[in-house]
Amino acid sequence: MKKTIFLLTVFIMSFSVTTSHAQPLNNTTVDGYRALWFTLGQETEYGYKYSGGLGGTYTAKHNPIAIYAPEVNKTFFVYGGTTTEKEKHLLCMIGYYDHDSGMVCKPRVVFDKEKVNDPHDNAALSIDKDGYLWVFVSGRAHTRKGFKYRSVKPYDISGFEKIQTRNMTYPQPIYVDGKGFFHFFTQYTGHRQLYYETSTDGYNWTETRHLADIKEPGETKSGQYQVSAHFGEKIMTAFNRHPNGGVDKRTNLYFIQTTDFGKTWTTADGREVQIPIQNIDDPSLIFECQSQGKNLYVKDLNYDKNGNPVILYLTSNGHEPGPKNGPREWRVSHWTGSEWRHHVVTTSTHNYDMGSIWIEGDLWRIIAPTDPGPYLWGAGGEVVSWESRNAGKTWKRKITYTMNSPRNHTYVRRPLNAKDPFYAFWTDGNVERISKCYLYFGDSRGNVYRLPYNMKTEFAVPERIKYE
Repeated sequence: MKKTIFLLTVFIMSFSVTTSHAQPLNNTTVDGYRALWFTLGQETEYGYKYSGGLGGTYTAKHNPIAIYAPEVNKTFFVYGGTTTEKEKHLLCMIGYYDHDSGMVCKPRVVFDKEKVNDPHDNAALSIDKDGYLWVFVSGRAHTRKGFKYRSVKPYDISGFEKIQTRNMTYPQPIYVDGKGFFHFFTQYTGHRQLYYETSTDGYNWTETRHLADIKEPGETKSGQYQVSAHFGEKIMTAFNRHPNGGVDKRTNLYFIQTTDFGKTWTTADGREVQIPIQNIDDPSLIFECQSQGKNLYVKDLNYDKNGNPVILYLTSNGHEPGPKNGPREWRVSHWTGSEWRHHVVTTSTHNYDMGSIWIEGDLWRIIAPTDPGPYLWGAGGEVVSWESRNAGKTWKRKITYTMNSPRNHTYVRRPLNAKDPFYAFWTDGNVERISKCYLYFGDSRGNVYRLPYNMKTEFAVPERIKYE
């Protein structure tokens, strides 16, 4: 009975916490980096479907959340923050790491979500040709709108102005020199649907275009989740499908690309496809696993040295945590220029063990929580890197980033143009109950740094964490 009351309390807190602040905290600073704790509240025998400190760098479909700007030698990043350990109150935050000084600034609130503590409302980041920072704040379904914000000054987080309010979830802005913004996003039209829009200046946007609506005969709903990237003017997206709109049955893997800013779309081998993609066996289907009863979770999309797509994803036997739905296999699908090749990397213990893939010439590197953490069947674990030097065919475990941790680490994200030491960005948290949730970054050599939870000065040096 006590356990039931506790879980009900956590569930209620995760959806209905209200803020104690009389005024929104927009354009104010917070005295430390505190990631948001979150749970969906869907309890199973092996814990929640997902929970923990993932709110800070959640979701894989908010991308990018960090960008290195060589013009000022800083890595700017957004995250889902909060005010205190106990008050679950979502703040869409921005901060930066100064590579010259080795310090981080106090983070600033771009948008205060007030009564919301759901990190589906987190933000994504973009930087235009003039250095202005654009923060795309996600909405959720029809009840909460999304927003586009622009910094008042180039490469400066001291102030932001709201540019647009619109219906959008999972923002994925891409900025292409000479073209402007290409923005992938999701809308809830009774189910999760993929769309995109473009803009030359960030102020004036084209009409929304529908990207995918995949159904089998007899299905009345559809749904998709996507990840995206660009190589020069080639813009790419990879997505799964949700049979009859069921997000817990997500499966299959599709890929399309455009080289004319969304006017036409093709498969990787150049065959033109019509959007929205509608048929389950469309030419854009590159990995079929629905017939095997497999779930598929897209994690990241990058490209090889020739600009060919490399997709990182995980497959499992179902949506609930625990041993019965294993093995949970990390996989990559790579377009070689003539064919798709699919390779297994490793396994882990949870569908939401989120990581990313870095590609530098012939070196491919995945950094993800693939080792079990203190909560075996919870989201996340201990962070490990895996490397391949033969285009993903075989993988070797290379570096153990974290070990003997008190909380599970999760949602390891790849900054755009990543530069050491801010090479990977993630959070930690207790998956069973509300806890402090710290933000971390790591370099390519395995060094780990924790952002200051409390700050008494405007700038502080992140703490180097040494594991033994």
